[in-house]
Amino acid sequence: MNLKVRLAIMSFLEFAVWGAYLTCMGNYLGIAGLGDRISWFYAIQGFVSIFMPTLMGIVADKYIQPQRLLGLCHLLAGAFMLGCWWMGVQAGFGNELTNKAAFVTFYTLSVGFFMPTIALSNTAAFTMLKNKGMDTVKDFPPIRVLGTIGFIATMWFVNCAVWDDGGFSLTIANNPHKFQYTYMQFFVSGILSLVLFLYCFTLPECKLEKKEEKVSLVESLGLNAFKLFKHRQMALFFVFSALLGMCLQVTNGFAGPFLTSFNASPDPAIADSFAADNATLLTSISQISEALCILLIPFFLKRFGIKIVMLMSMFAWVFRFGFFGIGSPTMPGVIFFVLSCIVYGVAFDFFNVSGGIFVDQVCEPRVKASAQGLFMMMTNGIGATVGTLTAGEIVNSYCSWQDGYLVGDWQSCWFVFAGFALVIGIAFALVFKPETK
Repeated sequence: MNLKVRLAIMSFLEFAVWGAYLTCMGNYLGIAGLGDRISWFYAIQGFVSIFMPTLMGIVADKYIQPQRLLGLCHLLAGAFMLGCWWMGVQAGFGNELTNKAAFVTFYTLSVGFFMPTIALSNTAAFTMLKNKGMDTVKDFPPIRVLGTIGFIATMWFVNCAVWDDGGFSLTIANNPHKFQYTYMQFFVSGILSLVLFLYCFTLPECKLEKKEEKVSLVESLGLNAFKLFKHRQMALFFVFSALLGMCLQVTNGFAGPFLTSFNASPDPAIADSFAADNATLLTSISQISEALCILLIPFFLKRFGIKIVMLMSMFAWVFRFGFFGIGSPTMPGVIFFVLSCIVYGVAFDFFNVSGGIFVDQVCEPRVKASAQGLFMMMTNGIGATVGTLTAGEIVNSYCSWQDGYLVGDWQSCWFVFAGFALVIGIAFALVFKPETK
């Protein structure tokens, strides 16, 4: 089989594992008696992102080939995710978990081994392409796009899949046994992880390179990149990266419970609306937009520069949250939900991808890899962790769980988030001045 096809399958499975639960987990947590802890489940992903990718990167550099380590990590991540599923099975459909501590432990261990696989899959793909003499700039993007398609595919499947006494079926109608409301989403994720574990051991070898030069522990851990904070431009960039990173997981954690909360409306037109019944399917428009917006980045960077592109991202977050605040699940209000999902592509890609390109352009070659790790730590680690915990406190102060739905003053929540993004955007416009050289 063609190498690019094999790598595309790997990328598809990699992100399909994540898409099975990332955007709909909050719906189940509310039913399982952990609704007031949704933010913590997303914060765990940020916390482990601070150190686990770095540690697994060192192992892949020195001891285990990256494609094999990718498989081993998925074996453990999948096993622990199936542990979450089994805890749900023990509790039963629609019931609170009997052992919440064990569920949280299994989830933490699963995420701890999954988060490094994102970087490991990229490392394996780059190495295999280079070994075959291929151009990574040209050949990798189509491979990575299959990852987004995999994420969307499992979102759609979990949104429509139903498992009840009548057996298995697919539907877009409201049903409490849909996977997006139950522990079955963890089963889908766990099984796909085990499939990818087996698949990784069919991939070509990525032989380890023996490095003659001795590298200090500080350099191995990527800590030498912290000296970039001595430069005002980079210090401001990383600080604002962390601040904007606080927005990254907010809608992943709460868009599902927000849209589903309309099922509790006394108005049948609202309670039975497509948006209320298919939160995961609706929010998948965000991932479709994300895949398309990646193609726009080179043009916008060349035309406007890094500052304007990142400002576009910041103000796109304002619209992302604001549209949720003014929208409704019926026409014409549902149009604002769709617009919120469309602008997500600009909000996410124009910041994450453009920020990575900026770091690559301005940093010295010997610290580029460490600087990229620092950028990811500030955004997906520190920023995302603090942001989700703070968002959780805000949501819990305005909303509460009633009969399996998180209901309350959602509009105020979204406007608070939009206001925060607006302040960050204005501050960035005033103080960040990228050097021309």
